[in-house]
Amino acid sequence: MSALLAIEQVTAGYGSQNVLHNVSLTVAEGGLTAIIGPNGHGKTTLLRAISGLVNLRAGRISLSGRLLNDLRPDEIVAAGIVHVPQGDMLFPEMTVLENLLMGAYLPAASAEAPRRLEKVFALLPKLKDRRSQVASTLSGGERRMVGIGRGLMAGGRLLMLDEPSLGLAPIVIDQIYDVVSELAAAGQSILVVEENAARVADKAALIALLDNGELVWSGAGAELMARPEILETYLGA
Repeated sequence: MSALLAIEQVTAGYGSQNVLHNVSLTVAEGGLTAIIGPNGHGKTTLLRAISGLVNLRAGRISLSGRLLNDLRPDEIVAAGIVHVPQGDMLFPEMTVLENLLMGAYLPAASAEAPRRLEKVFALLPKLKDRRSQVASTLSGGERRMVGIGRGLMAGGRLLMLDEPSLGLAPIVIDQIYDVVSELAAAGQSILVVEENAARVADKAALIALLDNGELVWSGAGAELMARPEILETYLGA
């Protein structure tokens, strides 16, 4: 698989505090790449830096060779990167359908909204049944599905998912990752943040481990699961 996203020696943070330190990572075109690591060690900040929500202090981020450093968040979405943030982050008083359509607010996405909506409903049929239901009345798993569906409505080349399993029951987490795996198998490029390495070990083409804002290891899932010293030292497993 060819490179889609290139993160080169990125340092970023909030206020006077750096959270990411000289991080370099390549995300391939097609399939699933996972970022794992302890809670509070920079995974979400890295996605926010890619999305333009956190300013870079050093380094560069590019999508298929196009530099993203100086683009606004909406311009980064238009370039092809869609960020599904941690937690539900829905419009609670809007219906499922209205929330989904909010993902297609850019003109190019709006023109494709009817076709993409049918694809979302085919992938997530429960959302079609719930399309007239107000988002605040959905279960946690249903809300997470709406978040993913809304991201797909934007039609991005890279879909970034920040801890899609957060706060969900194990059976619902399995359902979420079944959807993620189906998308990756169909050629969608996905970058997922996950705290539990076992959830992505057999699904991701590449796993990158962040600790204290530094990339300390990367490799295949099978290799990670065969390295108990890494799991114990960085993930407490």
